[in-house]
Amino acid sequence: MNILDKYALKARLFPALLTLVPALALAFFAVSWTSIGPSQAFTAVAIAVLFFFFSDLARRAGKRVEPKVFAAMGGIPSVTLLRHRDRTIDSKTKARYVDFLASKLGESAPTREQEIEEPGDADHFYERCGTWLREHTRDKVRFEVLFNELVTYGFRRNLYGLRWWGLSLNAIVVAICLWLLYRPDASVSLAEAIESGLFPVFVVAAIHAIGFGLWVTRGAVIDAAKQYARQLILSCEGLMVAAVS
Repeated sequence: MNILDKYALKARLFPALLTLVPALALAFFAVSWTSIGPSQAFTAVAIAVLFFFFSDLARRAGKRVEPKVFAAMGGIPSVTLLRHRDRTIDSKTKARYVDFLASKLGESAPTREQEIEEPGDADHFYERCGTWLREHTRDKVRFEVLFNELVTYGFRRNLYGLRWWGLSLNAIVVAICLWLLYRPDASVSLAEAIESGLFPVFVVAAIHAIGFGLWVTRGAVIDAAKQYARQLILSCEGLMVAAVS
């Protein structure tokens, strides 16, 4: 993975980093960093490997939850927004865009009646429109706004895909902290727990769990998917201008 790539960094590595926050806090608590030795080197390598693993896992987990997100939206958003009955983009503007895409595909756009009678065929046409648009808007500089919306969608989708991983790690870290604080041979006061860093790890895990539970949701992914799909379709405007000039 090219870590300098903006999409890989923000949409894959950042969700992985956020998921691993409790485990990282516990690792920094468990290992002394006052000097560099084998244990510190091993921990650093392990963390790097975990980043790579969870970055790849974030992509796969995001892809796995994506069909369920689209099903909740009534279909792929770049398809649903092109349907006649959708009001996200005003009908006259959308008609211009659909006619432009139909000319590029060398096909006839479905009418409102055809869309009602043969919804599957109409959606397949809109899917081809979306594919054509994605292939012709890959210039990250020219279509910077679109690319930023893609990054936001990728970040939220992948983080949502890792949601249960994050909550599970939280539960494990909290269990370890509680065991260290209340094991039979331990007599650690609250002040000692805070000074040692164990109590802050517990607090981080608790706050992290609340954040994942409240804000890493399907609704957040749906909002980002709609914004990206809308911007993808609006990119027809620039493509139409370029085609005329």
